[in-house]
Amino acid sequence: MPQTDPFQRLREFCLALPEATEKPFGGHTTPSFRVRDKMFAMGAEGDGRISVWCKAPPGAQEVLVGADPDRFFRPPYVGKDGWVGVRLDVPVNWAVVSDLVQDSYRMTAPKRLVAQLDGTTRVVTNSQ
Repeated sequence: MPQTDPFQRLREFCLALPEATEKPFGGHTTPSFRVRDKMFAMGAEGDGRISVWCKAPPGAQEVLVGADPDRFFRPPYVGKDGWVGVRLDVPVNWAVVSDLVQDSYRMTAPKRLVAQLDGTTRVVTNSQ
């Protein structure tokens, strides 16, 4: 049975990452996820979109947005720093979202935690 709340699905695999925590961001009601108090992913609602924003490796934002602008976008505020937005209010490929969130986690977490993650299997598959 598909989940109706994309933030709950996002929460499940973000919190499965080593030492990841959920912490409110400002006055937002959407979840944000941190490792050692550094944000690696945040949910967002606005402009009719439900999405997740996460850090992306250099060049990834341009490639993703260029390839599928209906699904990926340059988020306000952090887009200039290479973060990428992924819409969750359209059919979602959760395996892609998981990979992007895990890449963001790897860019944020200490090496010891990244090594711990790399010793495990992928957190999410694309099953609905």
